[in-house]
Amino acid sequence: MKAVMVQEFGGPEVLTVADLPDPRPAAGQVLITTEAIGVGGLDALIRSGALATYGGTPGHILGIEVAGTVTEVGEGVDTAWVGRRVWAHTGESGGYAERAVASAETLVALPTDLSAAAAVTLGSSAMVAHFALRHAHFEPGESVLVRGAAGGIGVMAVQLAARGGAGAVAVTTSSAERGERLRELGATHVLDRLGRGAPDAPADYDVILDIVVGADLPSFFARLAPNGRMVAVGAMAGMPPADFGMELVAAFRKSMSFATFSADTVPAAERRAATTELFTAASRGELKAVVHEALPLEQAVLAHQKMEAGEVFGRIALTAPRS
Repeated sequence: MKAVMVQEFGGPEVLTVADLPDPRPAAGQVLITTEAIGVGGLDALIRSGALATYGGTPGHILGIEVAGTVTEVGEGVDTAWVGRRVWAHTGESGGYAERAVASAETLVALPTDLSAAAAVTLGSSAMVAHFALRHAHFEPGESVLVRGAAGGIGVMAVQLAARGGAGAVAVTTSSAERGERLRELGATHVLDRLGRGAPDAPADYDVILDIVVGADLPSFFARLAPNGRMVAVGAMAGMPPADFGMELVAAFRKSMSFATFSADTVPAAERRAATTELFTAASRGELKAVVHEALPLEQAVLAHQKMEAGEVFGRIALTAPRS
């Protein structure tokens, strides 16, 4: 099979296409012939070495989520999965390949009218956004700010907040064109990257979901309402200043809070149930899978170059030929 490997940490150019033996499913796993592979910010962080604990050693195959058809099951897995189209989380690696193994407990059957590219665009992004809003104790009527809203998690957070009855859904993004696209998905106010540019936007927010973090994170604490909650679900701009928590302490009487969120803390059964529900909502037209572009697996370098250039709205999907 063809697979995209990380031979060393670095820019998109470190990704190489190799011919490798097909993997075999171990006990509790399935083998999936992939149709589409999700490409996201986490992949770029792993490739660059910023998250070395996720892999990056010679021979490491990038990619954490795939959609395709189950062709083989390991010991202890129901054979009824064979022949079914599914979405799956491959763990920390293995997705950028024509065939991938995944734990059976991550499998979600695809609705017949949901494409593989849509599945990997929704997949982990929608699930993370769903649980991040829950982690923030979001309630209908509350105001929400999504910082870094044009990426995979961001576009889903905007839709889910609007669908959940938010009183306002503000977004930060890099251009007016992206702002208009986010309005089509449910945003009510569009701000620049520093949270400026919309005089009619709320002065503060009950919930801020932050996919960016970085050096500017502390300035957004001032945008939290009393009892406001900020949840970081990514760090695409890197880590915050070492003393970032001082801003919260200085505003002690506002009872604001800051938290991080990783889907790793959600039980597998809950993740699977939520993803099933989100796929069903998408198949009914209640959620939109924002596929920026579908590129062949062999063009993984180009996909990462587009991400690094800030060209991607939503997510890119890699596609594997059917065999």
